[in-house]
Amino acid sequence: MAPSQLTLEKITVEDVPAMIDIWFAAFTGPHVRKAMPDTPGVRKWFADCTINDITEHPHQTYLKIVDLESNYNEGKPRMVAWGKWDSSMPDERGPRFFLPWTEEMDSDFCSLVFDAYDKNRKKVMGDEKHVFLDTLCTHPDYWRRGAGSMVVKWGCDLADKEGVSAYLDSSKDGAPLYQKFGFVDEGTPEDTSAPMARRKRERSGESNE
Repeated sequence: MAPSQLTLEKITVEDVPAMIDIWFAAFTGPHVRKAMPDTPGVRKWFADCTINDITEHPHQTYLKIVDLESNYNEGKPRMVAWGKWDSSMPDERGPRFFLPWTEEMDSDFCSLVFDAYDKNRKKVMGDEKHVFLDTLCTHPDYWRRGAGSMVVKWGCDLADKEGVSAYLDSSKDGAPLYQKFGFVDEGTPEDTSAPMARRKRERSGESNE
């Protein structure tokens, strides 16, 4: 059960700056910074892509976890984590990002990374209908406090309601979080990331035969 002070809500356009702050606080590794350095130009690119998703793509659901007991910004509850679930298939979704890479990014490296993610997804899921956890990030102040699990559970509940599978890409270190919800690493030991699938569950009353 989630801590009582944490609650899950839908994200609005007004939340985008706080989302970006959390993303850059959560992902600090050298490869991440190579792909997306923390600069005003990259932040604007990130914001423009996210706002386009929120306003133009109803199949993409952005969720936030807020701490109701915090007094973080002029008395407003603090956003501590967020995630993006996508219920469209890759061919329906189109390009993953609304805008091309900026000149501040390593465009070749970005393309290599995200093309590899897309190939992993296609290899594991094929044409099977599924929901996709595109992004999950939690501010380091709230790691291991249940915030990320709330976002994962929301998507798993959606998958079960729709009678479909779920998919995500995880780091090897992050995989145990998703394993608790039934995700299985379907990659190889040589993979640097963990392509993880949670296969669809039988609906209540359905036969297993």
